[in-house]
Amino acid sequence: MKKRIRLIIAYDGTNYCGWQIQINGITVEEILNKALSDLLKEDIAVIGASRTDSGVHALGNVAVFDSETKIPPEKISFALNQRLPNDIRIQKSEEVPLDFHPRFCDSVKTYEYKILNRRFDIPLYRLYTHFVYMPLDVDKMKKAAAYIVGEHDFASFCSSGSQVENTVRTVYTLDVSKTDDIISIKISGNGFLYNMVRIIVGTLIKVGLGVYPPEHVKEIIEAKDRYAAGPKAPACGLTLVEIEYR
Repeated sequence: MKKRIRLIIAYDGTNYCGWQIQINGITVEEILNKALSDLLKEDIAVIGASRTDSGVHALGNVAVFDSETKIPPEKISFALNQRLPNDIRIQKSEEVPLDFHPRFCDSVKTYEYKILNRRFDIPLYRLYTHFVYMPLDVDKMKKAAAYIVGEHDFASFCSSGSQVENTVRTVYTLDVSKTDDIISIKISGNGFLYNMVRIIVGTLIKVGLGVYPPEHVKEIIEAKDRYAAGPKAPACGLTLVEIEYR
């Protein structure tokens, strides 16, 4: 009998062209489909919750697939991890209702972006942080972040190429903190537009550098124009932390 299995997936996105299958490079979705098909002896195609970009990491992305396997759902994670490369690991596998869809069910997504802010780069951090050598004013970045929290039309923070018609999203929390030389920007919301988190980070960096005053972020939101916002921050600093279903 067919059942739907949910996977919680962690991966280092450095060596992948993002989540979604494409012709120009290897992706996380492609690796999972092959490993699952080999394991279960079925033609498996996973459905992912978040189509992370090339180079973006994850601690808790979510995907589902349908199967008639007799392997207990909670055991699939152990068997699958033996077939996956060491930069992809299943954290949990479990059965969910057949109508559960990881993208269309009500959820809260949380991302974290890390910036290494010091005079010289540290090679060990290069794959997981964005290096900025000029001092960033964290207090100003915090003030700017407050304007982003809430329900807004985030058209200014969406890269061209997005096919969505509705650019209204709700950001529940946006916290900026600093520990030693690492600035962490953690954001939770009901969904994010194409490159939205990275453009928010790029805009906050401009504020931290003194290019924009914090209150200018309100004008950027109101402009509903991608050219009004800051640049897109590099992918390497971004991690999908978790997706919480309500």
